Amino acid sequence: MLKGIIDKLFNANQKPPQPEIKSMSQAEVEALVDARLKEHAATIEKSVEEKMNTAVQVSDQEDYKLTPKQIEFALSLIDKVKNEYELAVDPASLMVKDLNRLIAYNKFKNKGILVNLAKKGILRKISSI
Repeated sequence: MLKGIIDKLFNANQKPPQPEIKSMSQAEVEALVDARLKEHAATIEKSVEEKMNTAVQVSDQEDYKLTPKQIEFALSLIDKVKNEYELAVDPASLMVKDLNRLIAYNKFKNKGILVNLAKKGILRKISSI
């Protein structure tokens, strides 16, 4: 037992045997690199397709028409700014994106949101007489 410990101590200083390095021909290297590049391109293409599908789903969600309850809520939000802006379109033509913008205005009080809604034609600025 003592001999085994002493052997381990002395052999620990020795380098472990190096694995044999296999040489590859130029054609093998090129084939390997080509295969890796194709695999990488396929991965990137798959990733781009997933991102595009996600973007389409997000834009589809915001293009939905509002439910009657959501229209009622949007009109209540527009009533809060009725001294400056009024609804310029039919309430049934409002989209989820428009409602989200109205909610954002209500939350952050950013006048730019109302200006953008006016540019889009959703709201109309009330002219002061």
